[in-house]
Amino acid sequence: MNDHIVIVGSGFAAYQLVKSLRKIDSTTAITVITADSGDDYAKPDLSHVFSRQQTASDLIKQAAAEFALTNAITLLNHTKVEVIDAQLKQVNISNASGSKALSYSQLVLATGAHAFVPPFAGNAADEVITLNSLAEYAENQDKIASAKSVLVLGAGLIGTEIAMDLSIAGKQVTLTDKATHIMPSLLPELLSASVYQTMVERGVTLKLGQTVESINRHHQQLIAKTSDDHNTEYDVIIAAMGLKSNITLAKQAGLTTQQGIVVDRYLQTSQPGIYALGDCAEMDGQVRAFLQPTMLSAMALAKTLAGNLTAVTLAPCLVKAKTPWFPLSLSGQTTRQDASWEITHSGNGYLAKAFDPETEQLLGFIASHDQQASAFPLLRQLQ
Repeated sequence: MNDHIVIVGSGFAAYQLVKSLRKIDSTTAITVITADSGDDYAKPDLSHVFSRQQTASDLIKQAAAEFALTNAITLLNHTKVEVIDAQLKQVNISNASGSKALSYSQLVLATGAHAFVPPFAGNAADEVITLNSLAEYAENQDKIASAKSVLVLGAGLIGTEIAMDLSIAGKQVTLTDKATHIMPSLLPELLSASVYQTMVERGVTLKLGQTVESINRHHQQLIAKTSDDHNTEYDVIIAAMGLKSNITLAKQAGLTTQQGIVVDRYLQTSQPGIYALGDCAEMDGQVRAFLQPTMLSAMALAKTLAGNLTAVTLAPCLVKAKTPWFPLSLSGQTTRQDASWEITHSGNGYLAKAFDPETEQLLGFIASHDQQASAFPLLRQLQ
C-alpha cells in the first residue's frame, strides 16, 4: 500500500498538522475525516463573538472545500469513524452515502475534547448550552442573542472570558463556580481578587464557592437553584466547566487511555502507527489544551510522519487571557501553594513573580495590563 496518512478530526490540532505536513511533503496522500463541517476557524474567537456581534459563519476563515483544495487533501466531512482496526490498518467510516473501510499507513487521532456538563437535577438540565465548537455556537447563537440574562457556569479562563464578553454585549451576567476565586487553575487567590473586583464594578454578579443544584424551566425562564438555596431566573445558561478528552474511539481500539490518549514523546500511542495530537492527547500525565504546545507537537509529528523521527520538545508556554477588562499574560507554576511571591504595581497593571522558597528560582509569573511587556523576557528565564 502506498503511504496514506489518515487524520481523524478537523480542529486546530488536525489542521496545524496538515499545514505542517504540506510544508515538508507535498505528495503523500492525506485524508481528514471529521464529523462536522470541516470549516477552518479560530476556536478562541468563540469567547468574543457576543461583543463583536458575529455569527457562526463570520468566524470561518476557510471553507472546508477550499481548505482541502489549498492543502491537496481529501476531506470527508459529516463522516463518523465507527471502528479502528489496528491489525488491518483500517478505519470503518459512515456518512450519508453509506459505510466503508478506509486503509491507512499512519493514523492520527485529533479528536479533541468535549465540554463537561455535570448531571444537574431538574426538568431543564438538558437545556444547558456549551460553546466548544462552531457547530454549538451556530445552534445556539439566536437564543443567546435574544437573551437578556445569562448564567455562566465555571469561572475558569473560558468562563471568565465569556462572562466579560456577554456583559460588554449588554447582557445581565452571573458567573458561578464551586471554587472560591476566579480562574483557580491559573491564578492564586491573592491575585484573582483584582479580577473579581473589576468584574463586580462592571456589573457582573459573582457567585463563587457555590454549585448549581438543579435547573428547571418555568414558562420562558430557566430557574437555577444554587447550593445557598436561592432560585434565580435566567434566559440562557452556558456551561464552561472544563473539557474532557474524546477518548472513546481510542478505548474501543484498545489504546492506552487515562485522562487522554496516552502518547510518548513522539506522540505515538500504545499501538505502533497510531498517533494522537491536541486536546485528546496525554503526554507525561498531562493533557495540554493550549495552542502553543499543540503547534509545537504538530510540527514535530509532521516530521515524524514524513520519515524524520522527531521528539516533541515542550518549553513553558505563554498563556494570554483575553479578558478585556483585565488582560493577563502568565506562564509557569502560578498556583503552587508554597511559592513566594514578589508583586510590583506600575501604571494600571501588576507584575507578579513566583519563586521557589528554598532555591529562589523563578517558578512562574503573571503580568497584567501594561506589565504584559515583561512577559517574553520572563518566559525566556523559565526556559
